[in-house]
Amino acid sequence: MAFTAQAEPNLQPTPFQLIQADGLPQFGVFNQPVTDLGLANFVYRTPMDKLASRLARWAHYKQFQFVSISHPDWMLAAAIADIRYLCSGFAYFYQRSTASLSEFKLLQPLGRQSQMSASPTAGVADIRGGNNHISIEPRGYSWRLALQSKHLNADLSLSPGTTIEPLALCLPTGYNGWTYTQKHNGLQVTGDIHFQQQTVALTGALGGYDFSAGYMRRETSWRWGSLSGFSGSDKMGFNLAAGVNETGATENCCWLNDKRYLLPAVHFIFNRQQPDAPWQLLSHCGAINLQFIPAAKRQERLNLGLLASNFRQYCGSWHGTITLSDGKQINCNGQQGLAEDHFARW
Repeated sequence: MAFTAQAEPNLQPTPFQLIQADGLPQFGVFNQPVTDLGLANFVYRTPMDKLASRLARWAHYKQFQFVSISHPDWMLAAAIADIRYLCSGFAYFYQRSTASLSEFKLLQPLGRQSQMSASPTAGVADIRGGNNHISIEPRGYSWRLALQSKHLNADLSLSPGTTIEPLALCLPTGYNGWTYTQKHNGLQVTGDIHFQQQTVALTGALGGYDFSAGYMRRETSWRWGSLSGFSGSDKMGFNLAAGVNETGATENCCWLNDKRYLLPAVHFIFNRQQPDAPWQLLSHCGAINLQFIPAAKRQERLNLGLLASNFRQYCGSWHGTITLSDGKQINCNGQQGLAEDHFARW
């Protein structure tokens, strides 16, 4: 029996501002990115429907920005996250031949020496400390990543092809929150990377980005899978997640030769006590049937009571199929990608 993903629904027109005149966000899956979040207009209320304090309005907003580059021989990833009490950043370079991962990270209390993009399509997210520096800059439909450290330096641009169809959506989160997410995988990569004073060739590399922001749950968790790569001459990418954006829609999406396809909900099946064992990703309808084989991981555990994080991001290979609404199929046969398991109290 053949299984296919459900046909893509009619997308919402993109609002000029995410927060509307009534002080509430517009929910839905949009046809293009939002350019202005309009945070100053958001009417934030407590679970008892009273106006939230100014401190709560500030402290409960979270934002993170992430870029990854995939190549058959290596991967590069970088992130900046602002949880208000703390701004953090990391970048790493993974080499497939040795399964080795080299990283640097930055922590800045209360956002010192750091900033975030005010818009998903403009501005600069930036964090620095000592001789290390991470900069992520949305430039309309393209993104720029700049890294500076002792062993890893890069200046890269990620750009879509002639068809420009990023994923952009805003969904309710918990009782009184919301999350805006914008992602795009399978992007062209130009620029330069230097790792341990050696130039890294970009031929065959593709990239993706993630902008996520909003009033997220105080205690949250998610599972996530991502790929940008080639299958023969076809350019492909996907974003699969469970745990955050699941009210009314999902952020599950794939791209085949730049065309966007929305995907159904997916089950992540894995054992946290066996971190090297394969993961299974399955949809109830059968359209998604994937296996992820971990090869290396970036891990961080922090428990400060009020704040806690258990973060594991794996580099590895994807295998299996995604059957699309038009009958086409994405075939994964060992392309490199990422998987993540994350708990946060923030």
